[in-house]
Amino acid sequence: MGKPVEGGKVPLIVKAEPSGFCFGVRLALQKLERALGEKGRVYCIGEPIHNPQETARLEDLGLVIAESVEEIPENSVVFIRAHGLPEEKKNLLKERNVRLVDGTCPFVLNVQEKAALLAAEGYEVVVLGDALHPEVEAIAASAEGKSVVVPPGGDLPRYLEGSRIGIVSQTTQRPGDLSDLASKAAFVGKEIRIYNTICGATVERQNAVEKVAPEVDGMIVIGGRNSANTGKLFDIARSLNERTLWIEQAGEIDWRWLEGKDKIGIAAGASTPDRLIHDLIRMLATTQGVKEDGR
Repeated sequence: MGKPVEGGKVPLIVKAEPSGFCFGVRLALQKLERALGEKGRVYCIGEPIHNPQETARLEDLGLVIAESVEEIPENSVVFIRAHGLPEEKKNLLKERNVRLVDGTCPFVLNVQEKAALLAAEGYEVVVLGDALHPEVEAIAASAEGKSVVVPPGGDLPRYLEGSRIGIVSQTTQRPGDLSDLASKAAFVGKEIRIYNTICGATVERQNAVEKVAPEVDGMIVIGGRNSANTGKLFDIARSLNERTLWIEQAGEIDWRWLEGKDKIGIAAGASTPDRLIHDLIRMLATTQGVKEDGR
């Protein structure tokens, strides 16, 4: 990782705001921590948050990560993470007589409801997003077999030609990608209905990175490498500033990267705990004498 840079100009930190937990993640974690405090052991299918450091902290409090419904003991407490869970899996859990603590983000729940509405009204549902992401899995399942997932920049399948097409989006996608998909659908379907289900907090963070990245000598994006929204922030930052790092915690920084940089931008994903952001700033300040922009 090299050694801390000594001497020279004092770098200025410019933090892209907002940063840290978004509303949905914060609300979900409050519910999870309350359940852990009451029961001591709570199960979750998949990581409750796409941040390894925060997941480890929760495991220390009694959280147990399961990979499938079959791994969940009967009569246990199960937390549904902010990404949501397909209804089929919820029903299987209920058959095991578990108590469900639903931490689904209200904005994610809105996407599920819109997908279900479109399917019920006879539309072929197109979900903009990553097919392997748990949020998208739950959204697609809400459409009851009438959905297809299309990644950013992807093309619509041919079977949709002449169909009534309804479009929703994973909450962490970029507005430009949704517009692109809508334009493609206009040439394919006989009728198009679009719900812009991209989270406002996502757009705010992306806009902030678009503003900060070109102004600084280097960008540091901090967040879990399995975090979709953090990945989008990194992609945006790197497209505007090739001197961009993606780290999960401050200790990953190669200090040689800081050489010659007078202004450093910091952005954090919606699943990045404040403490990790503060640790990064503290480490930079301790070893570099960095000062933070007050804006």
